[in-house]
Amino acid sequence: MSATPLRAGTVCVADVARSREAYERALEYRTVEIGTVSGSLAESWAAPDVAGAAYALLQPPSSAETWVRLVETEPVAGFEPLVSPGWTALEFCVRDVEAVARRISDSPFEIVGPPRRLDGMESLCAMQVRGMDGEICYFTQIDEDPPGLSLPRAACWVDRLFIHVFGATDLVAAERWLVHHIGCGVGLDRVEMTYTMLARAFRAPLETRFTISTMVRGAETFLQVDQLPGQARPRPRRPGALPPGIAMTTLSVPDLDAVTRAGAAGPAIHDGAVYAGRRSVTLSGPDGTLFELLEENA
Repeated sequence: MSATPLRAGTVCVADVARSREAYERALEYRTVEIGTVSGSLAESWAAPDVAGAAYALLQPPSSAETWVRLVETEPVAGFEPLVSPGWTALEFCVRDVEAVARRISDSPFEIVGPPRRLDGMESLCAMQVRGMDGEICYFTQIDEDPPGLSLPRAACWVDRLFIHVFGATDLVAAERWLVHHIGCGVGLDRVEMTYTMLARAFRAPLETRFTISTMVRGAETFLQVDQLPGQARPRPRRPGALPPGIAMTTLSVPDLDAVTRAGAAGPAIHDGAVYAGRRSVTLSGPDGTLFELLEENA
């Protein structure tokens, strides 16, 4: 597989043991680390109340170094996925999306968008699933690269995260921020497409077209930014806590010092497989979206 800047997607869950079991059984992900969030790590996220929370780190069977991190937090009243700015979906590459759908149908995950070929990208067959805590997961079978995209092929049943999706109130401003702070480029630039997940979330006709962009590092597409409609509303969040649902994305960057001044706290070294002795810093990006940036290996 090609290299990706994506290192982890952090999901807030009500019961980390329950969610861990669901990811292990349905996706065949394996738990590689469990523990509690340290005070210094919680402070780096500007979420001091998360200190001491139980977490689990899960990895695909391929041993690709991208992780799903589950952090146990109290549910937040009024949270609905997809309708607020911030991280909205984690996308996994899979070998056979129809087979994954059969497995998912007998699991705590709920299929909210059955497998179908994507509008304008017929070489991709994708399914959308909702987890027990409102996290949205896309499972995508990649037969060929669509024009303008470089995508990985799954080496196992459900392989690594390859695109994280966030919703923005101003797509153009979000693109500029990402280019400046993350050191990436724009791939697909403000492309309109039929997007049934967003249409359903905003109770719009299913044929409604939404505008998206993708972000690239080298040849690798790793982020998707969705322009949310005007009726998007702020994500409810407890002071001192992480946002509910998909809370944060961890990315590796070539020059951490170049983005240090914009961080919630200065770069620091934290324990655990995600960090592996490297410094990290967390930024609050467009619409308050959290980006944890990790320095690349020398």
